[in-house]
Amino acid sequence: MTGAGTTSPRGGNDTQVDAQSWHRPSTPASTIGPWLPEGALGESMSAGLARVEAALTAAAASEHAFVSETAGHLMAAGGKRFRPMLALLAAQLGDPDAPEVVRAAVVCELTHLATLYHDDVMDEASVRRGAPSANSRWGNSVAILTGDFLFARASDLLADLGPEAVRVQARTFERLVTGQLRETVGAQPGEDPVDHYLGVLADKTGSLVATSARFGASFAGAAPELVSALTAFGEEVGVAFQLSDDLLDILSEEGASGKSPGTDLREGIATLPVLFALADDDPAEARLRELVAGPVVDEAEHAEALALLRGSAYLERATDVLAEYAERARARLVDVPAGPVREALSALCSYVVTRTS
Repeated sequence: MTGAGTTSPRGGNDTQVDAQSWHRPSTPASTIGPWLPEGALGESMSAGLARVEAALTAAAASEHAFVSETAGHLMAAGGKRFRPMLALLAAQLGDPDAPEVVRAAVVCELTHLATLYHDDVMDEASVRRGAPSANSRWGNSVAILTGDFLFARASDLLADLGPEAVRVQARTFERLVTGQLRETVGAQPGEDPVDHYLGVLADKTGSLVATSARFGASFAGAAPELVSALTAFGEEVGVAFQLSDDLLDILSEEGASGKSPGTDLREGIATLPVLFALADDDPAEARLRELVAGPVVDEAEHAEALALLRGSAYLERATDVLAEYAERARARLVDVPAGPVREALSALCSYVVTRTS
């Protein structure tokens, strides 16, 4: 794990990417994301994502209107579809039209959506993706049961993918739950809080992103060494993606992913910049440490804490960790054949560092 001592301060605006390793077109090829190239690959991905979206809608439907409404609530609110996109992209290294690819991509996205319903209950969140969370609209019981419903639908689809896929998904789900438990109880005595935090991200986010890439490659019939490389890539880029989400929660003026800026501060969630601050003893940062030692609910103190974090070296150090994970993910691509797929995966590594929403 990357610890506090493995990074060196650097201005967040100075984070650079290797211009030779990727190219972001001036106009995105599609609505999928600015990291995809133009041409046949972007068109194939757009077509695949449309099939995923149709399958997701079908999977959330129920003969009971209220269940359909609650199960489709977060789906209708949008989302980047990061996991199915990665599955579809990994499948380009084999047969992207294999029928199992879309099914596997849907399984991963349904699993992700189900965890969001449960997360919002645990976090007592009122907003998700710019819309009222299910728990704030219908109560905790309905939100929890809706998450369970989506898990059930994912399992039903998964059963047709074979026993090995069921085993992989079960182990992924074990890591998701373990990560949530570790986050809930916090770092144990003698455990470095930064290593604990990064381990939680690997379990809660990296594991499912890794499985998305693994499923896409394996069900497309890609070579075993490619499946292994893309699984490792998925874990690293998944952690990077979550790190960027955490930093956007501090940096965004508008609020990233439908959240108000500084939501983690309000809820007392110590993300990486806060952990760096709490571990420091610089007298000049005493006020910041005082503010972020617990939930920051007072509006004036919340604004002060955000301003101090935004101008701090702790944010810069956290940006370095994000860039490090992105580069670790890029290094996993050495076994991927040169061409549009590898270029797109490399561009994704840059995107997670530079994204603004």
